[in-house]
Amino acid sequence: QEHLVESGGGSVQAGGSLTLSCVGSGYTSSHYCMGWFRQAPGKEREGVAGIDTAGSTTYADSVKGRFTISQDSAKNTLYLQMNNLKPEDTGMYYCAAVGLYDCWSGGGILQVGARRDLDFRGPGTQVTVSS
Repeated sequence: QEHLVESGGGSVQAGGSLTLSCVGSGYTSSHYCMGWFRQAPGKEREGVAGIDTAGSTTYADSVKGRFTISQDSAKNTLYLQMNNLKPEDTGMYYCAAVGLYDCWSGGGILQVGARRDLDFRGPGTQVTVSS
């Protein structure tokens, strides 16, 4: 049974930084692309950053230059370094996975996540940015 658990969320002022972590278990990491998504109250899910097994990364335009996704395969852990946070970054952040074939044929996890449900995801961690 796949299991993802996020941590590292919190409340910060605009301009601050946070690092989110996501520890996974119960699956073979080399079979999945991984990504971070967020959802604010009353808004649709938004793909934030994705990474595939080759280490290629993709970002939403709204976070490019501010957020960095990385992973430690040995620890089965996914990270999201968030700098220069803005109030519009507020939301529930969760990590998720998409099978490698769908990921590569679908243009990456952010593209796939915009069209269908993710294969599995964690419960999320709240990020609140005040102005």
